[in-house]
Amino acid sequence: MIIIDCDLQDPPELINEMVAKWIEGYDVILMKRIRRHGESFLKKITAKTFYKILQRLSNIDLPENVGDFRLMSRKVIEAIKDCPEKVRFMKGLFAWQGFRTAVIEYEREQRVGGKSAFSYWKLWDFALDGLTSFSTAPLKLPTWLGIFLVMTALAYAIAQFLFLPVPSPNATLLLCVLALSGVQMLMLGIIGEYVARISIETKRRPLYIIDRIYTSENVDE
Repeated sequence: MIIIDCDLQDPPELINEMVAKWIEGYDVILMKRIRRHGESFLKKITAKTFYKILQRLSNIDLPENVGDFRLMSRKVIEAIKDCPEKVRFMKGLFAWQGFRTAVIEYEREQRVGGKSAFSYWKLWDFALDGLTSFSTAPLKLPTWLGIFLVMTALAYAIAQFLFLPVPSPNATLLLCVLALSGVQMLMLGIIGEYVARISIETKRRPLYIIDRIYTSENVDE
């Protein structure tokens, strides 16, 4: 299967090179854009920032400057079909498969007619889909914040005990607020850990992907 946009920004004449790579034994051929003519600086920098953040917060290696223009073998397609989740961040699913991949570089030309249907709000929703589909890091944030607040309250209490034998009412109030806020955040963090595991379970992605089945007919290959 070859995916290509219908606005012809992706050159169809490169399909021959993609098929040649597939014949060499690659299951996925990615088309990497070394130049993206006609796109604003803001769109380029926000896209680069998003992919950097997603790579740090998730466990997938998401290639930069790679769009939907690609070739996939039949077994890659079948592996994607085995993922029954409804909200699909396809770039993440493509990278998650892990099949043998080749990269071909090209220059993406400027759009000849029309305009992109992706507004900045839609791009924001797209980024949220990617983050929530392949990262549980935001759900772990309350845990770390709670630990920080509890440790701050503990350090503040020790400082008050050592340097102010008779703490002021304001200091005591501040200590109570820090401690209670930390405990609340820790409780939210525990809930977040359960929600993260529920999210992973509901996606029902396969635990492994079968690359090849060896039988008596193909074992010599």
